Amino acid sequence: MTTASVAAAAPAIRTKLNRQQIAGFWAAWAGWTLDGMDSVIYALVLAPALTELLPRSGMDATPAHIGFVGSVMFAVFLAGWGFSFVWGPIADRFGRTRALAATILVYALFTGAAAFATNVWQLGTFRFLAGVGVGGEWAMAGTYVAEAWPEDRRKMGAGYLQTGYYFGFFVAAALNYTVGARFGWRAMFLCGFVPVIVSILTLSRVKESPRWRAHASEAKRTRPLAEIFSPVYRKRTIVNSLLLTVAIIGLWAGAVYEPAAITTLAKKAGMSAAAAAKTVSLGTGVLSIGTILGCICLPPLAERLGRKLTLALYFAGMMITIPLAFGWAFYRDNGLVPFIAILFFMGFAGGSFAAFSLWLPEQYETRVRATAFAFATSVGRFVGAGVNFLLGWLVLRMGTLGTPVALTAIAFGIGILVVPFAIETTGQRLPE
Repeated sequence: MTTASVAAAAPAIRTKLNRQQIAGFWAAWAGWTLDGMDSVIYALVLAPALTELLPRSGMDATPAHIGFVGSVMFAVFLAGWGFSFVWGPIADRFGRTRALAATILVYALFTGAAAFATNVWQLGTFRFLAGVGVGGEWAMAGTYVAEAWPEDRRKMGAGYLQTGYYFGFFVAAALNYTVGARFGWRAMFLCGFVPVIVSILTLSRVKESPRWRAHASEAKRTRPLAEIFSPVYRKRTIVNSLLLTVAIIGLWAGAVYEPAAITTLAKKAGMSAAAAAKTVSLGTGVLSIGTILGCICLPPLAERLGRKLTLALYFAGMMITIPLAFGWAFYRDNGLVPFIAILFFMGFAGGSFAAFSLWLPEQYETRVRATAFAFATSVGRFVGAGVNFLLGWLVLRMGTLGTPVALTAIAFGIGILVVPFAIETTGQRLPE
């Protein structure tokens, strides 16, 4: 056997992570986990919160009003996510860890403040401001891990990082099963204060990304928002924004409306309110487990099949499972069990978000990386907010939740058509 053959047969030795890289990852992962928890808390407490607050706001707490106002509230939250693009230039100018800590602090404070809302207007304001923080965390965490981890490990690092958001779904479901079921929706929002601790630890324990430090002086002379639309980056910025828009529409269709759908199916099955709440927690847990597995499986698939084909396959999974869940199982007489079963596969396909944590940093240089990441995710959130207004109107007009949500699967068909226009970066190193 030749020396070359022996080298080819030998297993690759991965670069060992140092203490700072490990600490930085866990800080980013914990922030992203609590971010996911925050995002889904409102979906889990939607019905009881609006049942109490709508009468105080001059509206009857009918199912139609709860569905309509709930959709508007989701849209307001997503609009806050959209404005989170401001964190990108902040991170490129002042550093990843400072911006990361700031996003965590903002969403923690305003999620906790929602516990003290006395009407829907206050709740909407707090959710908008929490959204500004929630929306920025992903771009900050994704950029930090991509830059801090060694080249041979950052790809799996992106997948591992993305599991945090959906582990947060599981945490929220567990809290709803225990705290929410016993103490009510206000106690759930109070749990949102916990990320303040993570914010403090991030600032005190985690050092700045070496790549950012190496380019800090250059970044301070750059106009990143203008540069991501320069001839070099314009096409990929537009395509990335379109693909993120598709993914976000699916996230808020599948994940956000899942608790309301399970509540409806549970009540149809004759369950009490307490039993229905626990079933919602079970369904959210199933969705979370599926998504975590999807995130872990995506990086190896992306390395083997390429970024574009892998994302298209995940989009196809969403295009199939959303109509199966909301257009078929939701309308069956005994649809609760098949609905929850389909949630696992919907969750797996929802792991497509890991593709962006892996892929977006590979497309931009360090001086504009955070801005590009934050901008692409924010555009999709503004469109997602508009889709939620539309869904709210359709739910009110049609008197049903299932069909309007099932129709969001169309977005994934459009996304599959957009994928070929994206840039393929498989096998390339992270740009300096």
